[in-house]
Parts: sequence; C-alpha cells; structure tokens
Amino acid sequence: MGNPVTDTALTDLLNSRIRDVPDYPKPGVLFKDIAPLLADAEAFGALTRALAERAKELGATKVVGLEARGFVLAAPAAVAAGLGFVPIRKKGKLPGEVFQKSYDLEYGSATLEVQCDAFAPGEKVLVVDDVLATGGTIAASLDLVQRAGAELVGVVVLMELGFLDGRERLAPHLAGAPLETLVTV
Repeated sequence: MGNPVTDTALTDLLNSRIRDVPDYPKPGVLFKDIAPLLADAEAFGALTRALAERAKELGATKVVGLEARGFVLAAPAAVAAGLGFVPIRKKGKLPGEVFQKSYDLEYGSATLEVQCDAFAPGEKVLVVDDVLATGGTIAASLDLVQRAGAELVGVVVLMELGFLDGRERLAPHLAGAPLETLVTV
C-alpha cells in the first residue's frame, strides 16, 4: 500500500466514518468521534492494514499504543504485522518497574509510564495514536520509548488537528523519524 498518508482512497474512507459532534465536551468544541469508524468493519480493517503495512515498511519490531484509543488502533495493527504490542499507560496502571514521564496539559499535568523491560536494547518501534492535538502526550511517549532503550522508526496518527501546531512541538522528540497522519483537520 505504501505510505498511508498518500493513499487518498483510504483518507476519504476514514473521513467518511469520523463523525463531528458539536459542543462536546464543552460549548464551542467540535469533537471528532472515531467510534463510527471503529464500528465499520471495512474502514477499521483498512486502517489496521495500512498501519500494519507501515510498521513493516519502517522495519518496526514492536508497535506502541498510547492510552486509551491508541490501544484500539495499535494492537490490531501489531497483530496484522506479526509484531508485538507495547502499551504506554497513565501513571499507576502498569505492574513492575516503569519509566515515567510527566508533561503539562492545558490545565495541570499528567504522567505516562512504560515498563522498563518492554523493549530489547535497540528495538525498532512505531508509535500509533488516534489524535495529534498539542503534541504533549505523544512527545512524552517518544521520550519514554527512547529512555527505555528502543529506537523510534516512526509515528503514525489517525487524525491531526493541524490548527493546534502539535507537529512543531513533536519535532525535537522525533530524532529524524517520520511523523505521518491519515486525516488532517
């Protein structure tokens, strides 16, 4: 399939299954709901195949998903590619020794964790998430992947909210790896 970003048919299919929900979670916000996409076997299957193909093209040995909707996208892609899946979770959700990374949110802060033994040294990792907004969550996750000894081979995001400039915030965390999005809003 090649780079999923350049597949217009896939982008059109995904766009047709993402529902706009006005004034959610608060007035003035237009929420992009991916539940209809996930409920549609054709669209979800096409997305999963595209992510799996990209993981293979980039030489990934593991696919990382970010809590929570990133799990829904990354885990089936990992299976389809014949690769392992690693979750990056919110603080306190993983057993054993973990690496932690705190980051700022619009109102407050959050902490993400990955298990210290999640990757073999130098393992190649593709990070998958549902939305790139301001970039804080993905940036913290990329720092965790590198701290855990893995090599980032790319980031693929279903939807980028381009007006929030998250791409610029991620640039220093990518270490030259590509950042690709399937749908840009």
